[in-house]
Amino acid sequence: MPLLRLTHTPYLPTSAPALADLLLSLSAARSLPKGQQLHAHLLKSGLLSSPAAATRPLSNHLITFYARCGLPVLSRAAFDDSPSPRPAAAWSALLASLAQNGLPLPAIAAFRSMLLFAVPPSDRSLPSAAKAAAALSSPSLARSLHALALKTPFAEDVFVGSSLVDMYAKSALLAEARRLFDLMPQRNVVSWSAIIYGYAEAGLDPDALRLFKMALAELEPPGVNDFTYSCIIRVCSTATLLELGSSIHAHCFKTSFDSSPFVGSSLISLYSKCGIVEEAYELFDQMPDRNLGAWNAILIASAQHGHIHVAFHRFQEMKAAGFSPNFITFLCLLTACSHAGLVDEGKRYFALMSEYGIEPGAQHYAAMVDLLSRAGRITEAVAFIEEMPIEPTESVWGALITGCRIHKDADTAAYAATKLFETGSSSSGAHMLLSNAYAAAGRYADAAQARKAMRDRGVRKETGLSWLETAGKVHTFVSGDRRHPRGDEIYAVLEEVGERMEKAGYVPDTSQVLRDVGGEEKRAAIWYHSERLAIGLGLLVVPEGQPIRVMKNLRVCVDCHTAIKYLSKCTGRAIVLRDNNRFHRFEDGACSCGDYW
Repeated sequence: MPLLRLTHTPYLPTSAPALADLLLSLSAARSLPKGQQLHAHLLKSGLLSSPAAATRPLSNHLITFYARCGLPVLSRAAFDDSPSPRPAAAWSALLASLAQNGLPLPAIAAFRSMLLFAVPPSDRSLPSAAKAAAALSSPSLARSLHALALKTPFAEDVFVGSSLVDMYAKSALLAEARRLFDLMPQRNVVSWSAIIYGYAEAGLDPDALRLFKMALAELEPPGVNDFTYSCIIRVCSTATLLELGSSIHAHCFKTSFDSSPFVGSSLISLYSKCGIVEEAYELFDQMPDRNLGAWNAILIASAQHGHIHVAFHRFQEMKAAGFSPNFITFLCLLTACSHAGLVDEGKRYFALMSEYGIEPGAQHYAAMVDLLSRAGRITEAVAFIEEMPIEPTESVWGALITGCRIHKDADTAAYAATKLFETGSSSSGAHMLLSNAYAAAGRYADAAQARKAMRDRGVRKETGLSWLETAGKVHTFVSGDRRHPRGDEIYAVLEEVGERMEKAGYVPDTSQVLRDVGGEEKRAAIWYHSERLAIGLGLLVVPEGQPIRVMKNLRVCVDCHTAIKYLSKCTGRAIVLRDNNRFHRFEDGACSCGDYW
């Protein structure tokens, strides 16, 4: 569009203050074409190059205008065009533009230049520098910036302090973040959100929940914001605390924060991870405003629940809505392909990444190896690894070992394990995968040797856990667990259902028992795995007509998968089981994964 001849428009203000007000209104409206026309007028009139104090705000507002339009490069150009010496306000506007638009390195470089020009840091420039440092997640930079802030009059300013807490939390310096948070004379929603985020990211869910309750009590209306809600909902998602998450959802609804795309995305993940994918779908369909995070959340929900074609359809909808996929989007799609063994589709999506300028990362390569090896294309998976332009990671070799275990290729599993151990990995999962691969192939001596090598390295096997939430309480089980208050009832109901299962044709699969022992001992070793005990409690306490939802930290074994199919048939109950790979919905003797997992 050609520039309008604004210099000849009779109603255009001529004074610098009036022009500054006009630029502010265009900035608030993010009206890029009109703002650029006004910029052209200011250049022609010479007001931007004038050293007069009255014209200085024009340059500052112009920097902010381009920042709000998401054009930090033009903000930088406007800054460079402003007359020297540049005031602190211009430096602050530039820093905010760079930091808020995802350019942390240029922002830190600009902050250092500001100091070199003897412009002192202020309560406006310090938060922007802290935001940039948080994005870089550099502990040394975080500590240096805090030390500098302590030398200024703004060390106790609530906005500066909040930004420093956020910086420390995102730099994995939680102790420093908490110490600073506790010393703050005044705290606002940003400081509370930052510290809650820090504890949530560190996996300290009880502490994050406790802080959230404190924030609700301390903050004056309107209280917490959408970012705070998003953080705490993610905590509920990670811990699969459905009842608490649903309560927070109700609170979001009452405060209208449920319309936020950030809160909406977190709620989609909550219901999906708790096994209620239908609620996640409904939430997504009702969202008034969707961002890329919401699209990615619904994609991964579809993939994890085995709704592969739903994921592919959502991807097409996302593109039609004008959203460009990112590296997470393609990871979701590759995961979906892996869960269904769709090798050709996975290859097509992997190749499609380059069309969007996305360089595949270690996770994408691991997903492709997982796809190929699970589909039984072990040789192709090995060739794919050998041709990778980056060094194979632990997850890449682990994916190959998993495929080898499924298809009983113990020799390739041993090769992959050797390569993995050469990386210095001390993962118990890799040792157990190798041991399982040997056992699946009937090589029990090699399986025992793999377990001995794990012990010799001082590596401890990760304990298999399963848990079920009911009436606001989480019940956790390990294999053979008898500590639950209703343990006798749980064992009794499993024995009674087990008899019906065997009459219906269930035969225990003991092929993956790692010890070369007799049949009855093998049967006893698998009969009371942790997920079965959790389901046993569910049969006692979950009302008829409601699914029994169980979560597990490891992959469900072949025998438990078969047994739960028979159990669902014999009891008429729907069972939703989440293992560390995907969701399984057992109903009427069948599983949603189609026995491919």
